[in-house]
Amino acid sequence: MSEPVKFYYRGAVREVADVSTTQTVLQHLREDLHCTGTKEGCAEGDCGACTVVIGSLQNGLLELKAVNSCIQLTPTLDGKALFSVEDLQQADGTLHPVQQALVECHGSQCGFCTPGFAMSLWGMYLKQEGRPQRREIDDALSGNLCRCTGYRPIIEAARRMGDYPRVAFDRAALTRQLQALRRDTMATYRAHGRQFFAPRTLDELVQVRAEHPNALLLAGSTDVGLWVTKQMRDLGDIIYLGHVDALKTLRAADGVLEIGAGVTLNDAYAALCAHYPAQLSDMWQRFASLPIRNAGTLGGNVANGSPIGDSMPWLIALGSDIVLRGSAGQRVMALEDFYLAYQKKDLLADEFVAAVRVPLPRAGVQFRTYKLAKRFDQDISAVCAAFAFTLDAGRIKEARIAFGGMAATPKRASHAEAFLNGQEWSESNLYAAMQLMEQDYAPLSDMRASGAYRMKAAQNLLRRFWFETRSDTPLAPGGVNVFACRAGEESS
Repeated sequence: MSEPVKFYYRGAVREVADVSTTQTVLQHLREDLHCTGTKEGCAEGDCGACTVVIGSLQNGLLELKAVNSCIQLTPTLDGKALFSVEDLQQADGTLHPVQQALVECHGSQCGFCTPGFAMSLWGMYLKQEGRPQRREIDDALSGNLCRCTGYRPIIEAARRMGDYPRVAFDRAALTRQLQALRRDTMATYRAHGRQFFAPRTLDELVQVRAEHPNALLLAGSTDVGLWVTKQMRDLGDIIYLGHVDALKTLRAADGVLEIGAGVTLNDAYAALCAHYPAQLSDMWQRFASLPIRNAGTLGGNVANGSPIGDSMPWLIALGSDIVLRGSAGQRVMALEDFYLAYQKKDLLADEFVAAVRVPLPRAGVQFRTYKLAKRFDQDISAVCAAFAFTLDAGRIKEARIAFGGMAATPKRASHAEAFLNGQEWSESNLYAAMQLMEQDYAPLSDMRASGAYRMKAAQNLLRRFWFETRSDTPLAPGGVNVFACRAGEESS
């Protein structure tokens, strides 16, 4: 029996009973609800014109996150609250402080991108009072592009919006609304010959996966959404993982941080940076944009297995494991063994990724990861590098080197590692290892970089790691990071 999708929007519970399982939230807003303030720009989660805020209960607590409505699917709204730019107008007809600040700071020219900026700013407004710091503003707006107004007045609006009288948001009332919408067992939505399964427990997920091994597993939709909007794929039946609370756990024990496959990228990186603040904070900020990190999951990033994904190189360098679950039980393997070839993984038909286990910092291990891309924010890496060396009195006990963007899968530099193991961490051995990397990789040329550039860049990133970890006068990370150097110049 098909069940309608129920969600809260503009003061009422909405029911959806006959739309495609792959209809996007943006399409539903504009075409069905006739709320056209939200705009479509890129239809791939890059420009931010479609930004909305989604409210959901996570372990009983209300979370409000800005996401891209152009790549989220309407059935995923079940049990959640949707907020669009139409919600910002106050009951007496006055503007919200976010809108008032944009008006007074002249933060809109053509206006097409403005609703998305307003919703990203509103998402930040809900989380803090007073004037935010510049980095907080930049992070909140990292998923919003403007091509005519310029960012200065928008950033000034972000600073000023906290100066107006505070507009309260009734979190308790919304929490009660969502509690009333919550389902305890799996929901099944059927439309136009397709099924959308939304299990609530691991047991339900295992069962529905075994019964529908060809169904598509959907988590954050940050990649799958593009299959709909750009490739026009028929996705067939879908199993949605977003309501399985057991996949959203974070647990640190026995020197390992276990991250459930349903934990969002933003929450996963927050937990990881509590243990690796110097090593992963830059990657956290530069991984896609805030709306993408709010929706996408670390488990989905790993399961996708993209050769240019930014998480896999450092996970592999640290020696992380992946936990798989299926009808036959649980399997655990080294993450690097999960990737067999381009887009081919060691995953049985009835299995799914349940968690990733990341080793916590250990004595003697020097770890770094670097993202090389044309832009600081919201850009795909040309090369992503990760190094984890176990050093003892300047000698390498174990070298682990992993790269993304250099092969058909995330891949370790086996020849370079074999040479370095047992050697002194010296400049001469560094240059020998850099040369051996040419035996480990044969990178391709594409729109982001040529193969020759990738090889030279990868070798130089190993050299950067040496500068930061050599025993004699190692350089502080700020001394080898171009963004940090520029920030120092601008502040001086």
